[in-house]
Amino acid sequence: MARILGINIPDEKVIEVGLTYVYGIGPTLSKKILNDCGIDLKKKSKELSLDELNKIKQYVEKNYKVEGDLKREVMMNIKRLKDIGCHRGHRHAKGLPVRGQTTRINSRTVRGNVRKTVGSGRKAAPGPK
Repeated sequence: MARILGINIPDEKVIEVGLTYVYGIGPTLSKKILNDCGIDLKKKSKELSLDELNKIKQYVEKNYKVEGDLKREVMMNIKRLKDIGCHRGHRHAKGLPVRGQTTRINSRTVRGNVRKTVGSGRKAAPGPK
């Protein structure tokens, strides 16, 4: 199993897809990295030589923030928003959508899949005795 930046890349995956297992590397960036390193996009990760793996590791470490560094930076950005007390910071703290989405109907995933339905407000009539 290939290991890049502390992440295990599955052997049967194409390296173009396997690189996306690393936090901060998506499909587009994966293609760019492989093209810059001169590695075939359709190679499986088990077919890569140690030289090619080292070339990928060094290129990514030198040019991009990934994994722990990127997560730490994102966390610090959110903490900064909370500390200065801006609207986005309050939304992050409450666990609500931050970018202006409506919360009246949608945003179930953010609110914890809360389904509150309201009836007519009337009590049911008592049944026959």
